[in-house]
Amino acid sequence: MKKILYAGLLAGFGIMSGCASPFPMGALYTELKLPVAATANGSEKKHGVAECKSVLGLVATGDCSIETAKKNGGISKVSTVDWEGKNILGLFGEYKLHVYGE
Repeated sequence: MKKILYAGLLAGFGIMSGCASPFPMGALYTELKLPVAATANGSEKKHGVAECKSVLGLVATGDCSIETAKKNGGISKVSTVDWEGKNILGLFGEYKLHVYGE
């Protein structure tokens, strides 16, 4: 009886631990564009992008920081920040941080 109880508890914890996510996620394919932040700086004259990649869910590289996106777009005042992600079967992922401003 204890083995069944422990197995049930483990299964319950397993189900509950991986389901919640701060953004929608597809098990087979995910392609999203989501807002991250907005400021009172209303101008979006310039656009900078920072990129990261993931392979096989084992290796992830890149710099998706706001500072890198600002530098790549020549931005000093940020108005909005958006996030874009694409993932196929959890094997290959491409992630971009878009910064808009002046």
